Amino acid sequence: MELKAVSLEIPEGCNIIFGQSHFIKTVEDLYEIIVGISGQVKFGLAFCEASGPCLIRVAGNDEQLQEVATKNAQAVAAGHSFIIILKNAFPINFLNTIKQCQEVCNIYCATANPVEVIVAESEQGRGVLGVIDGFSPKGVEKPEDVQARQEFLRKIGYKL
Repeated sequence: MELKAVSLEIPEGCNIIFGQSHFIKTVEDLYEIIVGISGQVKFGLAFCEASGPCLIRVAGNDEQLQEVATKNAQAVAAGHSFIIILKNAFPINFLNTIKQCQEVCNIYCATANPVEVIVAESEQGRGVLGVIDGFSPKGVEKPEDVQARQEFLRKIGYKL
């Protein structure tokens, strides 16, 4: 078995949701979830099918984001994994509904940070072991860091 770290491409101003599911219907269900929550979000979705023709299934409402999602799916190439690239939206608005989707097994990350996917490759295929999301902590927050965090949440509309 070989282990690889695969870096995901995240366009400027975008967020990703990276996860695993178990059925080809995932692509349609995730599409419906996303557009049902926000008519303003732009997104691309790619799903790696793990049986039958083993194709990367693609959906979305933004061609460029679909292309980036597809490129990421090709790089990871692990069965039943999916990647959603979001623009004009934050993952927090979609996560609970995506987790409740009956095909979704796991969410590895939802972030705008740099991401490396740790992939194991065997003779059978590839599987995701986990992700490296962003960077390691540099310390513990101080009172001014708490204030900056709270101000940021208010600035982006998540607190009054």
